Amino acid sequence: MKINKISPQEHDFTSQLTAIALKPKMLYYYGTLPENVGLKRSPAVAIVGARKNTSYGEKIAYRAAYEAAKRGAVVVSGLAYGIDSIAHRGALDAGGVTVAVLGTPIDKIYPTAHQGLAREIIERGGAVISEIPSGVKYGEAVEYGDKMDDYYTRTSFLYRNRLISGLSDVVMVVEARERSGSLNTAAHALEQGKELMVVPGDINRATSVGCNKLINQGALVYTGVEDLLEVLFPAASKKEVRQLRLPIGDSPVENAILKALGQGVSDGEEIVKVVGLDVSEFNQAVTLMEIKGYIRALGGNRWMVK
Repeated sequence: MKINKISPQEHDFTSQLTAIALKPKMLYYYGTLPENVGLKRSPAVAIVGARKNTSYGEKIAYRAAYEAAKRGAVVVSGLAYGIDSIAHRGALDAGGVTVAVLGTPIDKIYPTAHQGLAREIIERGGAVISEIPSGVKYGEAVEYGDKMDDYYTRTSFLYRNRLISGLSDVVMVVEARERSGSLNTAAHALEQGKELMVVPGDINRATSVGCNKLINQGALVYTGVEDLLEVLFPAASKKEVRQLRLPIGDSPVENAILKALGQGVSDGEEIVKVVGLDVSEFNQAVTLMEIKGYIRALGGNRWMVK
């Protein structure tokens, strides 16, 4: 694949990086940088979170990315395990554009298990970006903006986070422990004057501690996709944004299952009890609904609205 080279001010999508602390002097990328919508820069949301996410986090990150991308927003994340890759997948499934920002040299896609995902992002109109040129070895000196005295090590991922937030208009944190890279991205968002939106979580769950602290400090609370869309598309009327609803099924059984999923019931056995179905009837219905694209399997007989 061809490695492209650009300074941030040369493209509208990357131009926001000229206003951040430690602004990168050069960017390297595969694929295509997002183009403007009319005369305006495409709105962008960074969706980040725990590498070891819960099914709760997966459901929220996927749908937020899917609905934002479907409406034309660019979904930005870091290609990592967990919430990052779920966000990229949601955008791709919506037929939208997503951008992955690496903390490694451009010729070292990390994690290697996500090389296929990176290739799909590129092939479907998105981009994979790094400020570290190809050929740099672990431990070698790297120029991060005007900071000349650092090296390509694990700390490179923390430097990377300022680019994820810098490319975005809104930073959404889905799940985060008390000490995590997602909180570092959130800190950059606040420093850069970006909107910070956070998903509240179970106070007894470790992956919720960081998120709940951010909310306590004044971050916007994410209660549904409508919250994100209203921030990304402020010119749209509230009525238009609020029209976001669950898909309409093709039978009473499908609508009953969709209603249960919309109320937060994801386990197949629980849905069978709530809706009052035979197991065979449920299995037949969810198979057809998955084919139609109404729902998505999470594994372990768990489902979510797509």
